[in-house]
Amino acid sequence: MARASAPAASTPKPPRELTGRAVLAILLAFFGVVIGVNVIMARFAVTTFAGVETESSYKAGLAFTAEHQAAERQAAMHWKVDVSLGSPGGGAREVNIIVRDATGKPLTNLVADGVLAHPTDARRDVVLDLEPLGDGRYSARTQAGAGQWDLVIDFAQGGERVFRSKNRVQLP
Repeated sequence: MARASAPAASTPKPPRELTGRAVLAILLAFFGVVIGVNVIMARFAVTTFAGVETESSYKAGLAFTAEHQAAERQAAMHWKVDVSLGSPGGGAREVNIIVRDATGKPLTNLVADGVLAHPTDARRDVVLDLEPLGDGRYSARTQAGAGQWDLVIDFAQGGERVFRSKNRVQLP
């Protein structure tokens, strides 16, 4: 019967000596990565910043009372505004609006303004050229990408805004 021979005893390698050069290389690599990431993040922050939502929060706060009163007047009118969004194809978007008063009669002689405002990038906002079609109907056709948008519609009469609607919409 043959005997298995015992494996040869291996001698462990002595640990590597930590030299000043190695410590310097480790520190330079660590701080190089940290500084590199900070530069990349700062560049992305600066190049993707689309601007502020409100130029002056103080002035917006002062205008709050007037906006609140305008909203109360708007609610008291009981207007019915129906909006339909269409996608005819090729990135084209169609916005159709029908405006009626409290009795259901179509409202005419209104100046309509509209914006498809991108929620995160004001540079992508699309102004809607709303054309009156008669019988309280307004329509616009534009190009806008898929995703979430804020549809802002204003109606003015006699130079004064009488109606505002802001709704989040999903474009396919």
